[in-house]
Amino acid sequence: MRSVLLVWVLAFAALSRASGILVVRNLSDIPQDSYGRPGLSHMTVAGAVHHGMKELEVWLQTFAPGSGTPIHRHDCEEIFLVLKGKGTLFLAEPGLEYPGEVLQFHISGNSTMTIPVNSVHQIINTSNEDLQFYVIISRPPIRVFVYRSFLVPHTEAVTHFPYPWDLKTLTS
Repeated sequence: MRSVLLVWVLAFAALSRASGILVVRNLSDIPQDSYGRPGLSHMTVAGAVHHGMKELEVWLQTFAPGSGTPIHRHDCEEIFLVLKGKGTLFLAEPGLEYPGEVLQFHISGNSTMTIPVNSVHQIINTSNEDLQFYVIISRPPIRVFVYRSFLVPHTEAVTHFPYPWDLKTLTS
């Protein structure tokens, strides 16, 4: 996991020098917000709307015990690097009309997860401590489709664009 982060940091540093974006930042200087979602702490470490990135966006997210993401999919690839805590990834096998059968994966510190484009998924913190991970997405800012359950058709998913952390920056 450290080698993946090192590659990302080196790539970001090279891009930052070329674009005039601040190369080195302290995470304690980057704002965090729950965006109205109980149990969430979200920080955009580097991204399209905030920092001019074109192909990648990196988030640091922390979920309190019992909280998690909504059931959703998006039009980008996504990689998770779990730093601490335990949880469950629910990932639907691709279906034509519905998300499909749901697979469960237990996750913990040092786990990595890759989510293909348009794969319906959800992450829930199942431990008594915070679940924290880095999220790396492609093609920011992302379009998110939220589901009431894994059993509803894709046509009933509600589209969110821009997503709350991008919207706040776009409108300020």
